[in-house]
Amino acid sequence: MADATPDSRALLDDLHAKRASLLDAARPAAVARQHERGKLTARERLERLIDAGSLREFGSLVSGDGEHQPSRAQAPADGVVTGTAMIEGRPVVVLSQDFTVFGGSIGVLGSAKSQRALQLAIQRGMPLVMLLDGGGHRIQGGQDARHFAHASTQFQQFARASGWVPMVSLMLGAGFAGPTNYAGLSDLVVMVRGLATMGLAGPALVKAGVGEEIDQESLGGAQVQVDRQGLADLGTEDEAGALAAARRFLSYLPGNARAPLPMGPQDDPPNRREEALLDLVPANPRKAYDMRKVIALITDRDSVFELKPSFAPNVITLLARLHGRPVGVVANQPQRLGGMLDANACDKMAHFIALCDAFGLPLVSLIDIPGFAIGSGAERTTLGRRSAKLIHEWGHATVPRISVVLRKGYGLGYFAMAGGRSFGADASLAWPTAQICAMSVEGSVDVAFRKAYLAAPDPQAERQRMIDEIRSKIGAVRGAEGFGIDELIDPRDTRRVLIETLAQCPPRRPPDQPPKYRSITPI
Repeated sequence: MADATPDSRALLDDLHAKRASLLDAARPAAVARQHERGKLTARERLERLIDAGSLREFGSLVSGDGEHQPSRAQAPADGVVTGTAMIEGRPVVVLSQDFTVFGGSIGVLGSAKSQRALQLAIQRGMPLVMLLDGGGHRIQGGQDARHFAHASTQFQQFARASGWVPMVSLMLGAGFAGPTNYAGLSDLVVMVRGLATMGLAGPALVKAGVGEEIDQESLGGAQVQVDRQGLADLGTEDEAGALAAARRFLSYLPGNARAPLPMGPQDDPPNRREEALLDLVPANPRKAYDMRKVIALITDRDSVFELKPSFAPNVITLLARLHGRPVGVVANQPQRLGGMLDANACDKMAHFIALCDAFGLPLVSLIDIPGFAIGSGAERTTLGRRSAKLIHEWGHATVPRISVVLRKGYGLGYFAMAGGRSFGADASLAWPTAQICAMSVEGSVDVAFRKAYLAAPDPQAERQRMIDEIRSKIGAVRGAEGFGIDELIDPRDTRRVLIETLAQCPPRRPPDQPPKYRSITPI
C-alpha cells in the first residue's frame, strides 16, 4: 500500500497557499474598502516604511479559531502584522494594525503578537515602530473575565522599553483606547490630519458613558492632539509624510541606549561662518526675530527635524546635526510670547530633554528668555510644578550640554534654560548682545525703586536714569567679567565652537547621585 503522507514539496505548497490567502491580493474587497477610506493597508504601509524585501514576519499564520475568536478567514493574522525589518540598513521591529479586520481591534492572539514584538525589541535592543489604525480590545473576546482578568504585561513592558529602545507610533486612522496609550509611551507620535484620531474613548463610548455627543475630529483629531494638547509630535498631510517622518526620526537615534550615535554626512565645513548671524538678533530686547533662522545657520545644512512645532511654539525643540553628530536643540522663540516659558513649554522641553538624554544626544540650549509666565492664569496651569519638571530633567541629564545666551537671560527662566553655571554646562557661552539679570530692567525699577523716583523733582527722568544705570550692569561683558559664563563669542563662530566643544566632551558624565533608588518626577 502506497504511503499517503505528503512529501516536503506538497507541505511547502500548502504552506505557501495558506500564507498567500492572508495577503492583500487574496482580499480584494477588504483592500478596496480601505482604499476608499483614503488609507493604505497594513502591508502596504510596511512596504513603504521599510527597506525592500527586508520584512521577516512572525505570527503570519496565527488563526483566530477558538472560544470567542473569529476564524482565520475572518481575521487573517488576527488583525496585526508583526516582524523584524530594516530601515536604511538598520534593524527594527515593526507592528502594523489591520483596520480591515474588525476595525483593527486587539484580539487575544493579536495581543500576544504585539507583546512578542515588544519583547524582541527589548531583548535585541532594536527600535519599535508601530503603525496604528484600530481600536482597543476586541469586544468579542474582551467581555469575558476568564480572559480579561489576566491583564497582559504589555504596558509594563512598554515602561521597561522606555529609554532603552526608540519607540515610534504612527497614528494612521482610528486610534482610540489602547493605541493611544501605546502612543503616549512612545518617543515619536505622528498623526495624519483628517484621518487619525487619539483618545481614551471614541464618540460612541463617550456618549454611552457620559452622555456627551461629539464627533471624532473634535474629540481626538490632529488639531486637538497635535496643535492644542501636544500629545502627538507632528501632524502630516498624508501617510507618506508620516512614514517619512518615522524614517527621519530614527536616523538621529541609536538602535538602543548603549549603541553609538549614527553619524551623518560631514560635508558641511565645521568652521563655516555666516555673516547673517551678525544682524539676525536685534540688540533692542523688545524686537522679535525668528530663532529658527539662527538654528538653520548654525547646524549642518538641511539637518533640522523639529518636534511639536505647532504646540507651545514659544519654545523650539528639534533634532539636528553638527558636523554629522546628532544633537538636540532647545531654544526660546521670541516671535511667540517673547520666548517666555509657560506650562506647555515646560512640558515640551522636559520630555525632549529626557529623550535626548536617554539616547545620548548632546543638548544645545539657545537662550533669549524674558522669564516665566506670571499671573493667575499661569498659576491655574500648575506652572510651579510643571516648571519643576523641566528643572528636574536638566538636573538628571548626563549628556554634554552647551548654553548660549543670544540676548535676554532673565530670572528663573535663565536657570530653566540651563544658562550660566546652573546645571554645569560643558560650555557656557554668550553673544555680545546678551543681557543677564534677575528680571526686566523696567520692571525691577518699578518694583524696587518706585517710591524713590516718584519723590524726585522729575520722576520720569529719575526713572530713566535708574533704568540706564541698571542696564549698564547687565551686559555680556559684565557677565564675563564675573566668570558667570566661560566666554563671549562672535556669533559667526558659534557653529565652530559648538563642534569643537562636543568633540572634546565624553559621551556621558559619571553618575553623581546620593545612594537613592530613584528621583520623584514632578507631575
